Amino acid sequence: MGAEQDRLKATGWKKWGPYVSDRQWGTVREDYSADGDAWNYITHDIARSKAFRWGEEGIAGICDNEQLLCFAVTLWNKKDTIIKERYFGLSNAEGNHGEDVKEVYYYLDNTPTHSYMKMLYKYPQQQFPYNQLVAENKKRDRTQPEYDLMDTGIFNNDEYFDVFVEYAKQSTDDILIKITVHNRGKEAASLNVLPTIWFRNTWDWGYDNYKPQLSADANNAIRIEHKDLEQKHLIAEGTSTILFCDNETNTKRFNNVDDGKSYYKDGINDHVLYGANTVNPANTGTKAAFNYDITIPAGESTIIGLRLSDQAGNTFNDFDAVFASRRQEANEFYQDLHPKNADDAKAKIQRQAFAGMLWNKQFYYYNIHQWLSGDPAEPGPPVERLHQRNSKWQHFNSQDIISMPDKWEYPWFAAWDLAFHCIPLAAIDMPFAKRQLNLLVRDWYMHPNGQLPAYEWDFSDANPPVLAMATWKIYQLDKQANGGQGDAFFLERIFHKLMLNFTWWVNRKDEVGNNIFEGGFLGLDNIGVFDRNTRFANGARLEQVDGTSWMAMYSLNLLRIAAELAITNKAYADIASKFFEHFIYISAAMSNLGEGGNSGLWDDEDGFFYDQLRMADGTAEKMKVRSIVGLIPLFATEVLNEADIVNNPIFRARMDWFKANRPDLVALVSRWDEKSAGGKHLISLLRGYRMKGILKYMLDENEFLSEYGIRSLSKYHLDNPFSANINGTQFSIKYVPAESDSNMFGGNSNWRGPVWMPINYLIIESLNDFYLYYGDDLKVECPTGSGNMMNLKEVANEIYRRISKLFLPDANGRRPINGQDEKAQTDPNFKDHILFYEYFDGDTGRGLGSAHQTGWTGLIANCLYH
Repeated sequence: MGAEQDRLKATGWKKWGPYVSDRQWGTVREDYSADGDAWNYITHDIARSKAFRWGEEGIAGICDNEQLLCFAVTLWNKKDTIIKERYFGLSNAEGNHGEDVKEVYYYLDNTPTHSYMKMLYKYPQQQFPYNQLVAENKKRDRTQPEYDLMDTGIFNNDEYFDVFVEYAKQSTDDILIKITVHNRGKEAASLNVLPTIWFRNTWDWGYDNYKPQLSADANNAIRIEHKDLEQKHLIAEGTSTILFCDNETNTKRFNNVDDGKSYYKDGINDHVLYGANTVNPANTGTKAAFNYDITIPAGESTIIGLRLSDQAGNTFNDFDAVFASRRQEANEFYQDLHPKNADDAKAKIQRQAFAGMLWNKQFYYYNIHQWLSGDPAEPGPPVERLHQRNSKWQHFNSQDIISMPDKWEYPWFAAWDLAFHCIPLAAIDMPFAKRQLNLLVRDWYMHPNGQLPAYEWDFSDANPPVLAMATWKIYQLDKQANGGQGDAFFLERIFHKLMLNFTWWVNRKDEVGNNIFEGGFLGLDNIGVFDRNTRFANGARLEQVDGTSWMAMYSLNLLRIAAELAITNKAYADIASKFFEHFIYISAAMSNLGEGGNSGLWDDEDGFFYDQLRMADGTAEKMKVRSIVGLIPLFATEVLNEADIVNNPIFRARMDWFKANRPDLVALVSRWDEKSAGGKHLISLLRGYRMKGILKYMLDENEFLSEYGIRSLSKYHLDNPFSANINGTQFSIKYVPAESDSNMFGGNSNWRGPVWMPINYLIIESLNDFYLYYGDDLKVECPTGSGNMMNLKEVANEIYRRISKLFLPDANGRRPINGQDEKAQTDPNFKDHILFYEYFDGDTGRGLGSAHQTGWTGLIANCLYH
């Protein structure tokens, strides 16, 4: 099984991990303003001086699973106006395409127990262009690209340091730290390296006045004392000076109040830069750093070693041996995941994808009742806060390690993102994936009314209900890995909570009880002609293909889970029939809703599904936009074995009742009563001709099919924008392959053309399901118009191939994700380090949006070998 597999089965190995956020400033949790302007309450500039209430941030940071003690790397190139303690980026209002980190760093390696971790930060030797990045992005509008750190030219002459940070665990509480700094320039260069350790501030808020302590110890070490941690020591190699201050707010700088203290959170910064008397000469505090002042010759490197240990007397005699051992064990662990004779380029991409997913685990602390009420030792919050965002979620209380989309741009969980994260995570850490799914339905997360929290900017938004899909997928993977023995407890436990959530959807998002759902933007932000959360004054409402299709898919996911549970508990057969009935009525509504010849959400003339605006008088106007909204009905597909039906007589009886009494409805559902040659039954929203109609558009390279996967909006709308006049207001939508030109949901939203990994993944999975039923009997043209006929498995593999091309070097060694960035494409110190972007240019494959969103883009790890 290997050493890492053994550690996964043992206890304690995950107590320490990369759980420190990449950005805590600008988050909702830290916002105590009256107007809810989180981005401006604590800015990047203020972050160095203001103690955080709910979490910590740092570069390459690690902490324990309660984030009592944190460690991260701090740097100073002797030219910057601040030391580099945290990544710099623009707020949502500053970026021409929304919030955006303006740094260059890569997550290179990680194991599930974090026994070995490695990342790379590229630190310029010239003064970091903070003001230039802000000013240039401010000049640019939404039609222009983002202005990034690479665009400033600061790396052009290789005047930068490559700072590799590695961790290797000798045991659960003995962590070796290696900081390797390469001078990539042509001249010697100096910098200060300040490995920093600190306690999260838990003592200033009025709940627990206990204050832990760091103090200088013998042999260049720091003694760490905290009542909730065993005594620890941070031991450093070489010659350095130890600087101490307190992780407390500099009230003089933050709100112009002198509280009589001297050694604030920014004390180390001010001392290193200006020689200020802001570090404690008594060598004690709650924040400390070893200050290494080093000069590195051109082209050479320096290594700094540290050890965070529960043993004061530990030395560095085994340092290199432990690192060598953990690297080798990591190699063995990942080699087991690759097929024999796996392509080396694919193996490296997959490993970095998993590394990014593991580095993006974060301690997430948010008690909404306390957050709204304010803390006893702090001034009372403005009364406006009691009615601000999340005020209806006072039961919510999280202190958990959660997989984040991107710890800088999205350092908070998102319900539907997390469901996708768990699928690749299950391949390397099945117990963690299960716990993540279960977390969202726990009593202190799920609302008493059954709603799942969306994300911290507004827990009450509705994300697509994909948790059941992920639950079933992970159950199947686990069952397969365990010789056909499924984890019924895991499945049943989540299933009961998912039924509550399904009921919430039925009660809250189907306003008139017609089985057509109005979910709002549903995570797709600006996919629509107008904001799909809009409430029109004249009573009109949007009937959504995707909201309704997601619910059809949800029905089938729950049907499938119920059928599985019914194998050992026949009571679940009743529930399976319940969700079959829901699915039947949703299918009917999508097909037949409307009067006076209105054919529902399907358009026979075009052979495609469209949203429609239902007027107060009952008439409807179709929003004829060819978008992925119209592809989502493909996802409402389930394949049952004959035994799943035969062995569930209650379920079988309900199916027979519909066949006998409502043949009109049965005719709308694909093949559920027709057994295939392989003994399969297909339940789908799509009869064959409708599926072929959708696939005709989807596989057309002039419509949805990009060289790099399926676009989110048809390229047809490049030359044929859709427009509509609604209540005297003109709305329009056009294909935009890259950054959005719409400010509907802020600059970082774009579903108007780019390729998105999770949607492609669901399309591929659905095509594979269809193939299970149809086999080689059903073939379609791929690409449309090519004359090349493929079965649906081959079509799925073709999409796999195209999205894999995003990351793979082409014949010239260039990766589409790197676009026209020559440094990233050709420089040996850049080109093999992979970024996992939020989405991708629908024409060129260039990576866009969040650059470290390994979360759902990490699904590529599941796609490379198909």
